[in-house]
Amino acid sequence: MNNIVSLEWLKEKLGEPKLVIADCRFRLDDPDAGLRAYEESHIPGAVYMDLEKDLSGEVEEYGGRHPLPDIFAMTVTFGRTGISNDSIVVAYDDQGGAMASRLWWLLKYMGHEQVYVLDNGFSAWANEGLPVSTENKVVQPATYLATVQHNMLVEMDEVRELLGSEGVTLIDSREAPRYRGEVEPIDRVAGHIPGAINRFWQEGLTESGGWKDVAAQSDRFHDLDKNGELIVYCGSGVTATPNVIALQEAGFTKVRLYAGSWSDWISYEENPVATGDEEKA
Repeated sequence: MNNIVSLEWLKEKLGEPKLVIADCRFRLDDPDAGLRAYEESHIPGAVYMDLEKDLSGEVEEYGGRHPLPDIFAMTVTFGRTGISNDSIVVAYDDQGGAMASRLWWLLKYMGHEQVYVLDNGFSAWANEGLPVSTENKVVQPATYLATVQHNMLVEMDEVRELLGSEGVTLIDSREAPRYRGEVEPIDRVAGHIPGAINRFWQEGLTESGGWKDVAAQSDRFHDLDKNGELIVYCGSGVTATPNVIALQEAGFTKVRLYAGSWSDWISYEENPVATGDEEKA
């Protein structure tokens, strides 16, 4: 796989000067839990990156629950955590890769190639008896120069314009009951963007919590056109990013993230909402 690295791979790289390890553990229901977990134990040399403080911008009327930080803020965050354009970045979490994939996506969006998500996450690392630490890394600040990949991102107005367009598939990455509008535990409106199909992001993981291989990821998306345009979203642009990785592993090249996602979509009263099951013919 091109974007996922194994525990063994990272173990062998520990201590290399260009390596930056990012601990991205975070829980939506307890925003300080990730930092507490990091302080209790983390992979040696890892820096902590908080979903809401480091990997998201300020919440406003529009933009969703986890809007993207602006470009300058991202370069400052990356530099502050020791990430330069030459760094090899490995991100991990304990949420199936959801939070780590957000950092992966942000770095790719900023033009960084050498960024990976750790397979299985921190618990597997610790359970294997691999080294852990409680020491906060003394970070050598770096300079990060962005080369923004605008083709990775789509905004709300373009999503609205593309509704029903031939050759464009919207992929909703949330659990099926939320997609169908049967439940909505977070956002004020239930349902999905009209025309979207549902591919729950956790279906890209094995029963043990690791990432499925390329063949299995390809099977998940076997009914989609490799030449078609894919727009991926979720509730707030976080758990859609593992699906972006999975689609890339499966060989899809025209994959964009609707970062504002459902929480942004419903902030515009005029936007249509659908419920029930929908599959692209």
